[in-house]
Amino acid sequence: MSEDLEIIGLSKNMLRGMVEANTLWKKDLAPMPKSKASWLISNERILEDDYCGVIAYENKQMIAFIYMLPDLINTKDGKGSKAYWMIDWWVTDKYKDSILGTYIYNHAIKLANKQVLIKGYTENVEEFYQKQPFTVITSRLRHTLFFSLDSSMLIGKFNFLKPVKFIIDGIDAIISKTIRFINKYKLNKKTSEIKYDFINHLDNETWNFIEPLCKNDLIYKTKEYVNWQINNSQYLQIPLANKKAYSNLQTGSSDNIKIHNVKILLDDKIIGFLSYVINYNEFNVKYFLVKDDNHYDLCIDALIENLIKSKRNFIFTDDTRLSDTINKRYFTIFTHKVLKKGLAHNDTKLDNNNVTMLNRDGHFY
Repeated sequence: MSEDLEIIGLSKNMLRGMVEANTLWKKDLAPMPKSKASWLISNERILEDDYCGVIAYENKQMIAFIYMLPDLINTKDGKGSKAYWMIDWWVTDKYKDSILGTYIYNHAIKLANKQVLIKGYTENVEEFYQKQPFTVITSRLRHTLFFSLDSSMLIGKFNFLKPVKFIIDGIDAIISKTIRFINKYKLNKKTSEIKYDFINHLDNETWNFIEPLCKNDLIYKTKEYVNWQINNSQYLQIPLANKKAYSNLQTGSSDNIKIHNVKILLDDKIIGFLSYVINYNEFNVKYFLVKDDNHYDLCIDALIENLIKSKRNFIFTDDTRLSDTINKRYFTIFTHKVLKKGLAHNDTKLDNNNVTMLNRDGHFY
């Protein structure tokens, strides 16, 4: 590493200054979209001196970044205990085999006072975490439900198909339309008696429905926090994506990205709450809450109706019951399952021995 290396702990206060001065968004690569940064600093749970990341520069070029997000773990006293999600850890190819990645990683752990949570990690860093002072606190399956073929996935496994990608895409368009037709037939009139109230902000009635269903979550939930988590300001739609001046390490800007928050109503009463992100072909579920099991299948039907209307081809969720029920009631090509392990640094203060990391915990996509 050169003598021009500079490592910066990115506090909320510093990030605010960077947003106002447009500091991070003048180069070819930014750590996150400006909309995501503005969304972060709007979170009152994050204090001014809390850290939202660590950036390494060489000759004023970003060469490494760790994305951190301060949060509150649920505690028995109801006040919450500070912890930091470590969401992303990126090092430019030039330094992937150097000590830089480990150095900024340890620097981030120190800035977080060793109060660190990791929702899931990729296989290529599993050996690293096995040598670190982290403990697996929960395991869960991440489900990807396919309602069409995926040319990028097929080509990734069978590279010889790349020259005929346009043919695969054409076949896929027919398959996806056929599956939507089948599922629309299966849906039939199942949702005829329910209505939807699409919202940008929780009202008291909706929060009163949500609150008891989240009281035992790993992360302490308040009305203000959930409003922040589902706020559309974090996403920026870019109609001319090929003309944008810079790219981002984090998801948050594209020509088609948006969050939808839905109250599911039966006889004018809330029976379910659904929050999902649309991004390209993804239908990424953030919240799926149902109070009464008698309404669970009906709320699944509501989700599928939203999926069909959105014309998306993949559902992402960490909710096994949700995935299994969809597969039982509707037609999918297949479901890909990956085991994800949630980690906590050994010094992280957890006062609950029965920790469960739910889909909505640490879901900042």
